[in-house]
Amino acid sequence: MKRIIVDVREPAEYATGHIEGALNIPPATIMNGAPQLAEIEKDTEIILYCVSGSRSNVSSHILRQQGFANLVNGINMQQVAAKYHLEITK
Repeated sequence: MKRIIVDVREPAEYATGHIEGALNIPPATIMNGAPQLAEIEKDTEIILYCVSGSRSNVSSHILRQQGFANLVNGINMQQVAAKYHLEITK
């Protein structure tokens, strides 16, 4: 199954460290249609994370309204890295 990791923190936060391969798409970009996801099938698993899970939760609701159906609020990068056995880049 195809899986996409989306870091919804702001670019400056993303630059301090993120899940390797994660797309950086802040909530404002998601609200504007997230062009980075334009070619992604709507049933692709998308795991979102931020710092506390708040922005990723809001972003998940917005993406659901845009037709995405397989969304996971991963809360933060440490939890996503541990659950999916992924690396954090610094």
